[in-house]
Amino acid sequence: MKTVNGKDLLTLQSGTAFVLDDASRPIEAGAIDSRLKYDTSGSVPIILVPQPSDDPNDPLNWPLWKRDTILVILSIISVLATCLSSILAANTLTLSLYFERTFTNMALLTGYHLMGVGVAGLLFVASARVWGKRHLYLLGAMLVIIGTGWAGGSGRSYKSLLWARIIQGVGVAPFEALVNASVGDMYFVHQRGARMALSNVALFGGAFFTPILVGKITHTLGWQWSFYFVAIFSGATLPFIFFFVPETAYRRPAYLNTDISSTDDFYRKKHLETGHELTSNQQSSIARNSAYTSGNASFEKHLGDKEPPLLTLAIPRKVSFAQSLLPFNGRKTDENFFKLLIRPFVLFFHPAILWGCLIQGTLIGWTVLIGVVLAAIFLGPPLFFDEVKTGYMYTGPFIGAFLGLFISGLLADWSARFLTRRNKGIYEPEFRILLVIPQLIFGCAGLYGFGITSANVERYGWFWPDFFFALEVIGMVLGAVASALYIVDAHREIAVEAFTCLLVFKNIFSFGLTWSAYNWIVQNGILHTFYIIASIQVVVCLLSIPLYIFGKRNRSFFHRHDIVKIAHLD
Repeated sequence: MKTVNGKDLLTLQSGTAFVLDDASRPIEAGAIDSRLKYDTSGSVPIILVPQPSDDPNDPLNWPLWKRDTILVILSIISVLATCLSSILAANTLTLSLYFERTFTNMALLTGYHLMGVGVAGLLFVASARVWGKRHLYLLGAMLVIIGTGWAGGSGRSYKSLLWARIIQGVGVAPFEALVNASVGDMYFVHQRGARMALSNVALFGGAFFTPILVGKITHTLGWQWSFYFVAIFSGATLPFIFFFVPETAYRRPAYLNTDISSTDDFYRKKHLETGHELTSNQQSSIARNSAYTSGNASFEKHLGDKEPPLLTLAIPRKVSFAQSLLPFNGRKTDENFFKLLIRPFVLFFHPAILWGCLIQGTLIGWTVLIGVVLAAIFLGPPLFFDEVKTGYMYTGPFIGAFLGLFISGLLADWSARFLTRRNKGIYEPEFRILLVIPQLIFGCAGLYGFGITSANVERYGWFWPDFFFALEVIGMVLGAVASALYIVDAHREIAVEAFTCLLVFKNIFSFGLTWSAYNWIVQNGILHTFYIIASIQVVVCLLSIPLYIFGKRNRSFFHRHDIVKIAHLD
């Protein structure tokens, strides 16, 4: 791969960005390019990636407090929605006796819920690409309210509760699939790290606090009230979504997506937008810049365009508050809905997307497995845990989720800035992959440790299994943040479909584990089962090494050989 020394160069490969983040190389007077927009709040100007338009309705132009408010509201409803995935974790024994069903039947109440999340996610993501995300956030919140109210009133009908759980899963899908993508909609690259960590803890952290409360609620008020409380709080959150979460998807000109397009795309379109044709010297300059990008054919393509120069574009007026309340505000793409529906399946053949599925999905699956077998492990002697004590076992994972948030928030942007400075101001998305190192340490240590200590509770008691469960959850959060950041930064043009792949993989994988978890424990024993699981996770984490080394080449290859176009799904 050729190196770059030219100061004009903004984007070398899809995802590579020249952000002028090198504090050791101060910007000289006049060195700032007037054609670009910068964040000048710090000591060193940072190029805004992607570049915001001049439209006041562009989410990138909204005040930071407004964007953060939207993220907080989405995070709160995400906590309420995703807590439903673990809401039965402390109640396995109680519900088994109540419905006179096996532990596996109880596990399937979670399994089919996760299946609902995965299947609905496919439909909702395609809808989000065409019509935006706001209508899906509203629909999801309403389905969560309906599904939890239904579950609380299901009586002694196992089938009624099962269907309520599926409806809940459909309601959870928009938040699991789209909140991270909304972070990509609203924030620049250098702002995403800590906020992506927050959204991921909202998506996963709340699930670990829920069983702590549910065990006590079940013991005091009955298991039905665990669902009623979610319905009540979700109903209270719905008005905030309606009034204060406008559409975050925005149909931005492609050349402004400087974390996706190449340099010549930006400069040529910038000239055309302002009403100027490119001179032969400007064309030559762009050609030289394009030569830095191995195999970049976009320059030749654009020079071959016969389109006339565009006139200066009028700045759209800002939409009114009343208009922002509409569930739809126009199409976000001209692409075919049904092609978008099928597109995620093709992306499973994309190495970076498959890596993201494994890095995030496997540890989430192992967490679900621990959750469904936890009550059975501590049910008998010498501990004899009931639903309250089983729920309290989630104290460690809950703390672990917040430690994962803290560690990932601390490391995500700091490591990217540090490596960008060392790379002479050029940011590479592969810098995000370094978060897998602490994931490997915490996550795999947690799996090995949980297996060893929970297999011998007479010796280790309840504390050490809970401690290692917390380590496993820290690794899970780190993996979720690492994969989400890398996909958003390296492949934002397919980020929504990529998150769909993650959503489908982790939920189908977890669904399969709910079928087999108890049988594995009974047939192979706790220690042997978790040795195998932890070793698999080590191998998954080590897959990050080739992606870190060859990730830029992979991005370049798929930039030139678009897998979606090859499959005729563009």
